[in-house]
Amino acid sequence: MTEKLYYMDSHLKEFDGTVLTCEPSGEGYKVVLDATAFFPEGGGQYADTGRLKEAFVRDVQEKEGRIYHMTDKPLPVGETVHGKIDWDKRFESMQQHTGEHIISGLVHERFGYNNVGFHLGADYCTMDFDGPITKEELREIEFEANKIVYKNLDIEVLYPSKEELKELAYRSKIEIEGQVRIVNIPGVDTCACCAPHVKKTGEIGNIKLVNMINYKGGERIFMLCGFRALMDHCKKEESAKAVSALLCAKEEEISEAVEHLKAEKLSLKGKLAGLKQKLLGFQAQETDITGNVTAVFDSELSGNEPRDLMNLLLNRGAHVCAVFAGSDVEGYRYVIGSREEDVRPLCKELNDAFGGRGGGKPEMVQGSLKGTAQEIRKMIVA
Repeated sequence: MTEKLYYMDSHLKEFDGTVLTCEPSGEGYKVVLDATAFFPEGGGQYADTGRLKEAFVRDVQEKEGRIYHMTDKPLPVGETVHGKIDWDKRFESMQQHTGEHIISGLVHERFGYNNVGFHLGADYCTMDFDGPITKEELREIEFEANKIVYKNLDIEVLYPSKEELKELAYRSKIEIEGQVRIVNIPGVDTCACCAPHVKKTGEIGNIKLVNMINYKGGERIFMLCGFRALMDHCKKEESAKAVSALLCAKEEEISEAVEHLKAEKLSLKGKLAGLKQKLLGFQAQETDITGNVTAVFDSELSGNEPRDLMNLLLNRGAHVCAVFAGSDVEGYRYVIGSREEDVRPLCKELNDAFGGRGGGKPEMVQGSLKGTAQEIRKMIVA
């Protein structure tokens, strides 16, 4: 059994331990000490990293009471080595985890919902609750959570007896063998948990609930705490300042400025569509329709414009009209129509000759193909 120093002091950054075993494992080694401050992956919290003597500890796992440190170098059995955890990473993870306990406790108290899923990732902490929460309710929970942070409450760790445990109201009442460890935030949350936490709620800094999505009939909440929340704020502030400068608007007015820009774009888009229709009319009038097949190649056409141009040319009296939008390099999107004959045979010939795909009705077909305008024109107007 490895003595778990992180339970005695969650803020212990350095320690000394004796190497009990060191065995090859994959591309490195797995080392067992008599005591360690390295927290193994568990309870939704990722493992600590750091160093044991000159060896890098990339992962830590627990099995049957023994804690295995995955290192890149071997360590002599029987030697006492100095360990140092990556404190910034540990502290950041504890900020997120204790923040999660506060949010889960508040949600459980207000709605009676259970936290049915918790994941502490490299970017976000997510919590899954088995009931619906509105955006307004989530903001209220966030506000209450930060009030608890500012109260700077002591985080208590309890080891109740089996008799005491039966009388204790706490979250995560799953079947646990041996001693149950309880993390208690007075008046806020009482939960069974195996992970280290901050000592006071004030160490969390602040709690920010940044997103929510419907998930399996409940809600998945995305949370940032402490330094993560600060970095997120800095990035968004930088982005807001950049947008503010581009729009020549105050930061608190950028949403209104964007709405104005959006409305202006929509208006211009409508005007542009009207002008394009006029241009298509002029283009149709200038196009020679004397041949059996009128073929038009235009790289500027988009959306429904190829079909619109085809109909304008058919209205003028074109026998068969084929409009191609695209280029020799990227290929062509085509639409072919006629009010006098079945254009499906021509569609098949084109697809067979140029590796195309498409089809339709006797009066109109559409599809795409690869080829040059010269080759295609030569085939269909021959």
